[in-house]
Amino acid sequence: MSINMAKTIKVIKGRRPKITVIGGGTGLPVVLNSLRDLNADITAVVTVADDGGSSGAIRNYINVVPPGDIRNVLVSLSNLDKLSLDVFQYRFASDDSFLAGHAIGNLVIAALSEMYGNNIFDAVQELSRMMEVEGHVFPASNEPLTLNAEFTDGTTLAGEHEITYAGKTIQRVWVTDTNNPEEQPEAVLPVLAAIMQADVIVLGPGSLFTSILPNLMISNLGEAVKQTQAEVVYICNIMTQKGETVNFTDADHVKVLNQHLGGHFIDTVLVNSTPVPPNYMDYVRYNEYLKQVGSDFTELRKMGCRVITDDFLSLHDGGAFHDGNKVAREIVNLAFQAGNRKNEER
Repeated sequence: MSINMAKTIKVIKGRRPKITVIGGGTGLPVVLNSLRDLNADITAVVTVADDGGSSGAIRNYINVVPPGDIRNVLVSLSNLDKLSLDVFQYRFASDDSFLAGHAIGNLVIAALSEMYGNNIFDAVQELSRMMEVEGHVFPASNEPLTLNAEFTDGTTLAGEHEITYAGKTIQRVWVTDTNNPEEQPEAVLPVLAAIMQADVIVLGPGSLFTSILPNLMISNLGEAVKQTQAEVVYICNIMTQKGETVNFTDADHVKVLNQHLGGHFIDTVLVNSTPVPPNYMDYVRYNEYLKQVGSDFTELRKMGCRVITDDFLSLHDGGAFHDGNKVAREIVNLAFQAGNRKNEER
């Protein structure tokens, strides 16, 4: 038995590690599902700045927090049977003109939000109970947020979709309250408590500028991540992304995070060490990806980061993804170490 596996088993049999995962997009549910299998005490803090697809359409029609990322996270942590989850995830066909492209789960989340007076936080907690969710699912904000970006040419744009497809290099991003742009967006207290009480904070995997940073740009949330005693772990993306991270190394990702929060706050970076085979990627199906992220361990260490490399790669369906089980085991091991440090300091 390896040392890492032994540590993991020790955690499972003892105190459940507190792990708060912050992000959005398709990579987040994979890691959450594997963490649940390791009996971690999970809180998922999910972005509310998505304005594309079904989420964006629902947001425009009835002015609620976009539900898509929240829907996928709920499913990843739910104990409902497969048929119930398949129904929740079902997306109407394009020829169903009235409901075209909408996922049933998005409509349910929107309906519950309206029933709770547009309080998306309370609505998601009720739906979590209905779906027998293990852990907690918290929207990053109780209000819909708009993502804004300034590009290196000095121009600005608002909206995740518009920013991603602008074909420009992003300099910085920030969020505003969609309904009250003059008000400072804030996270609710349970989100801040989950960050401050965690053993480990996990950022990613996910789009750097449109899935991870929109959460950290909520001022009190970002400040909590900087101040927490938890181990802050960044799961570096496997592939660079069109419109966001062209030619980025792993160190470039961390530099952007540091620049946005004004200091070095990432403790550990998980980096995949296995090459994606040449000519493997289906770039028609996954047209947002460009090439594999390069490594610059020297720069990462200059920024105070511990680097953990492993074969975190999972190849399937013509795409390159993280192996959720391997990533989750590494996170649980880090949580065990962080928990021990906390106990020693008391």
